[in-house]
Amino acid sequence: MTQTSSFSALGISPEILEAIEVLGFDTPSSIQEQAIPAAISGADIVGLSHTGSGKTLAFAIPALECIEPEERCVQVLALCPTRELAVQICREVDKLALFMDGVSAVPIYGGASFRPQLDALRRGVQFVVGTPGRVMDLMESGALRLDGLRMLILDEADHMLDMGFAPALKKIVSRIPEKRHTQMFSATMPENIRQLAQTLLQEPE
Repeated sequence: MTQTSSFSALGISPEILEAIEVLGFDTPSSIQEQAIPAAISGADIVGLSHTGSGKTLAFAIPALECIEPEERCVQVLALCPTRELAVQICREVDKLALFMDGVSAVPIYGGASFRPQLDALRRGVQFVVGTPGRVMDLMESGALRLDGLRMLILDEADHMLDMGFAPALKKIVSRIPEKRHTQMFSATMPENIRQLAQTLLQEPE
């Protein structure tokens, strides 16, 4: 697939394009070029992508595009295997949302105090990035409500399954709206990931 010259060819809104410019990105990577327009147009996505290929932007940009800023509820949930990755994704999302008034992301992970995470949820955050265990805990306690969810993202899906998160993932997915978009990214595509994709995604690109 030939490289387009710029992010502006991918159907991204002006506010996010402005943030991309500030961040100094000029040419989209292969995964960004393929995933962003498809996801913005409403398709579910399966991305085979290694760390460093630019996949965070590939899923974060379409996720931000689907958010209604004035709605103070969780509209995007990104699940990932580690707290480090959750924090890193949130940093990227906040940078991309620089010119989107009132849009913010919060990382939710175990091994840390519940209080700041609960406070952020009470303030009405739209983008939650978390590890499956803590996300499930907060859902079960009623602190994390996902009835307004528009998009689910699974990042490093193969690592999440390797780490034994399959039961938590199934439980989370069983409690979120069926009418949603899903993006799944994985460095490898073994049989268990294929099966997960089949159960979670509708005719993915």
